[in-house]
Amino acid sequence: MGSWAPGRSKKNKSVLSFLHLGTLLLAGCATSTIESRRQERFSAYAALPSEQQQLVDKGQIKVGMIPDAVYIAWGPPTEILEQETQQGHTTIWIYHGQWLEESRYWTYREISRDGSTFLERRLESDYFPRSYIRAEIFFANGVVVRWQTLPRPAY
Repeated sequence: MGSWAPGRSKKNKSVLSFLHLGTLLLAGCATSTIESRRQERFSAYAALPSEQQQLVDKGQIKVGMIPDAVYIAWGPPTEILEQETQQGHTTIWIYHGQWLEESRYWTYREISRDGSTFLERRLESDYFPRSYIRAEIFFANGVVVRWQTLPRPAY
């Protein structure tokens, strides 16, 4: 058992390093806060009705809000799509979510001890970033007409 512990420790360190790197990257991207976006679009925020200002301050959105209010509450969308139907033009903001999917599998390695060679079984894990559509917001005539959050897919 002691012979594979150092290798296992290296694997744990590499996973921790990967997660630490991911945390740093997310922290760098997460500099946008409701407060910073409110300051960035102060005139739009000031023009909102007080009920909408209160919702935006809590990071909440509502049908009837303008895109600036949604931007302040939720931040920039991952994607912006355009749609044209008989009812008119619709803009769709897409927000993506992400998680790390763990994949576990058994590996074997050759161990030599006291002149004998045998195989040692080890449980390994790899982590894969997975992206999904977390929310969709539909705008028509300059206001939110519909929005929905979506669950993380169960793979």
